[in-house]
Amino acid sequence: MTTRIAYFLSVVLHPLLMPTLLFGLLFFQVPAALGLDAFSPSLRLSLLVLIFVGTFMVPSLLIYYLFRSGSIQSLQLDTLADRRLPYFLTALIYAIVAYLFTFQMQALSILAPEIGILIASIAVSILLVGLISLSWQISAHSVGIGGVVGVISSLMLKFSLTDLFVPLLLLVLLTGFVASARLRLNAHTPAQISAGLALGLIVSLITVFWLI
Repeated sequence: MTTRIAYFLSVVLHPLLMPTLLFGLLFFQVPAALGLDAFSPSLRLSLLVLIFVGTFMVPSLLIYYLFRSGSIQSLQLDTLADRRLPYFLTALIYAIVAYLFTFQMQALSILAPEIGILIASIAVSILLVGLISLSWQISAHSVGIGGVVGVISSLMLKFSLTDLFVPLLLLVLLTGFVASARLRLNAHTPAQISAGLALGLIVSLITVFWLI
């Protein structure tokens, strides 16, 4: 894998894009699992755009603001010092988004409470990454893709959703690509990548099997 490909994969599979990937799969592959099968594709797309704005656009703009204001030194969050504030603030943003989906969008929360639960679990994962980053640089990319794999695999097992089998295989392949990319860029050690995958999987598995 070349450095250019590794950088491309790190960008297109950025942790902040993982919620959009996850809900895109759920909304359009198995909408009945979330009680959204009665929703038209255009309405499901509108919900996905809303999730994209709340979980990617807002945190990205915040991180850019922190960079421009000098609060962090790099947009790539290469150092522990740069990682802490963005992760804690991003976890807060995700918690607010989860609150909005759970308590402010009452009709949707009645039909599909799983959306708020899953976003809240992602907020927990990000908060844990922030706490770990106080002393150790765990791979956020691995946490993100590991969380998606964990949710898809556990939903497939819990509800016998065979339509998720092929997406799961592709996600496992992407996980290997992400891990290879981060190693190629010397962004993380194998231990940091493995720990990230384990964290993402554990939080997502607990969420699905205990709360959904």
